[in-house]
Amino acid sequence: MSIVPKETIEVTAQSIGITNLSPEAALMLAPDVEYRVREIMQEAIKSMRHSKRTTLTASDVDGALNLRSLEPTYGFASGGPFRFRKAVGHQDLFYTDDREVDFKDVIGAPLPKAPLDTELVCHWLAIEGVQPAIPENAPLEVIRAPADNKIYEQKDGPLIDVRPPVKHVLSRELQLYFQKIAEITMSKSSPALFKEALVSLASDSGLHPLVPYFTNFIADEVSRGLNDFQILFNLMHVVRSLLQNPHIHIEPYLHQLMPSVVTCLVSRKLGNRFADNHWELRDFTAKLVSLICKRFGNTYHTLQSRLSKTLGNALLDPKKALTQHYGAIQGLTALGHNVVRLLILSNLEPYLSLLEPELDCEKQKNQMKSYEAWRVYGALLRAAGLCIHDRLKVFPNLPSPSPSLLHKGKGKIISAETRKRKLSADSSQNQLPHKRLMTTTDGLRPQDHTGPAPMHVDKPMGKKGNESESRHQNEKERGKGRVITMKAILGQIWKDDLDSGRLLVKLHQLYDDRILPFIPSTEMSVFL
Repeated sequence: MSIVPKETIEVTAQSIGITNLSPEAALMLAPDVEYRVREIMQEAIKSMRHSKRTTLTASDVDGALNLRSLEPTYGFASGGPFRFRKAVGHQDLFYTDDREVDFKDVIGAPLPKAPLDTELVCHWLAIEGVQPAIPENAPLEVIRAPADNKIYEQKDGPLIDVRPPVKHVLSRELQLYFQKIAEITMSKSSPALFKEALVSLASDSGLHPLVPYFTNFIADEVSRGLNDFQILFNLMHVVRSLLQNPHIHIEPYLHQLMPSVVTCLVSRKLGNRFADNHWELRDFTAKLVSLICKRFGNTYHTLQSRLSKTLGNALLDPKKALTQHYGAIQGLTALGHNVVRLLILSNLEPYLSLLEPELDCEKQKNQMKSYEAWRVYGALLRAAGLCIHDRLKVFPNLPSPSPSLLHKGKGKIISAETRKRKLSADSSQNQLPHKRLMTTTDGLRPQDHTGPAPMHVDKPMGKKGNESESRHQNEKERGKGRVITMKAILGQIWKDDLDSGRLLVKLHQLYDDRILPFIPSTEMSVFL
C-alpha cells in the first residue's frame, strides 16, 4: 500500500494532458512514484548534510535531480515557504497557489539595476600619523561620536558610507588579568609577585587583545609618573616582557611605545629623590632600544635612523642637561659601533673640551654637577673603547708575540732576525740539534735541550723519520706564513680607509692610558 493516493496520480496525469488513465493504472503507478520520490529526497538530504545545514531547500532537490540526469524544478526558490491549498472536492489533495502572470506586465516592467563590478581601490589612510584630506577618508566629525545627538551632514563631495567604529570586546578573564597586572605594576610592596607577572607577560599566549591597552597604560603612566622612579622602572620591565613574548604581534603598536621608551632614556629628570638610581634606568632603557632595533629594524627601515637623529640632537644640544647627554650616549652606544663612530667619535674632541670645566673640582663647586660630568665622561670612554675594540677585531687574529721579540729588560721591540740566520747557517753546516731562543734579562742566548749530538748512522729513514722531517718542514712554513700574515695585517690596519691606527692614537691623546683596557692584548703588542 503506497502513501501516494491514486487521485494524486490522476490529477498529475490530467495536468500533462493524459485524460484516459484508468484507476487500475494509477493504483499501480503510485508505489513506483513513492519509490522515486523517496530516492530523490534521500539524495537531497545528503546534499543538505554535506552543506552543513539543517534545513532542506529547493537547491538541494535540484542537486539530487541533477545527479539522476533529470531536469530541475522550475518556479521554486528557497527564499520562502511554499503555499499549499486544498483542492475543492478532495479531502487529501493539495496544490501550490501559483499566481498567473501576464507577459505584457513582465515585458513592460522596468529593468532592475545591473550589479556593480567588484574592484579594489587603494588610498592612504594616514601618512606619518596624519590623515590626508581625500574623498575616500571620512572627516573626523563623522567618525567621532556626535555631541548632543547632532547628525553630521556632508556638505559637498561624493557620498561616503561611514560605519561607526566597532567596540573592542574583551572577555571577563582578560579584563581581570589587565587590571591585576596594572595594580601590581603600580604597587611597590610585592617585588616577587611583580617578577611572576613579568614572566607571565613574557610567555603566556592569548594576550594579544590586551596589547593596545598595555601600550596606552604605559604611555599614560610614563607621562604622569616622571617623578616616581620605581614606577618608571616597572613600566620599562613590562615593555621588555611584551617584546619578549613570541605570541604577541607588537609591531603595529611600536609608534605608541617608542615615545615612552625614549622619554625614560633622555628625560631631564627621572625620579624625585636623590637616592633614585636613574642611571640604571637609563642603561636598562638603552638595552630596550637596542632590542627593538635588532628585532624590528629590518621591518621598519627608518626606525634606527630616526632614533639616531633624536639621540644625536639630544647629545649635541648644549642646553640639555648632563643627565640627558648621558642617556643619549648610552642609547647611541646600544645602536651599534657604526653609530658611535659617526655621531660620537666625530664630535668627541669638542665635546670633551666643553665638558672639561665640569670635571675640574676646583672650578665646579657643585658636587652633583661634577658627579654627573664624570658619569658622562665614563659613558663616552666606554663608547669609544668598545668602538675601537670592535674596529680592531675586524682584522684576523694576530699571532701572540713571541718571547724572542720582546726584551723584557728594556721594554722595547727588538729583532732577532740576524741571530736566527746565524744559527740556521751553523746548524746547516755542523748538523747540530735544534735550539730554542730563550728571553732573559741580559738579552738573547741559545739554550740546548737535547744534550750531546747523537751519532750519525747511514741507513734509510723509516716512517717515524719521515714524519718528524715533515713536521719540521710544516713548522718552518707556518712560521714564514705567520710573518707574512703579520705584515699584511699591519699594513691593513694602517690604511687610511679604515683609519683604525689614527683613531687609536687620537683616543689615546684624549683619554691617555684609560683607553688601553679596551684594546686586546695581541693588538696592544703591535701598537706599543
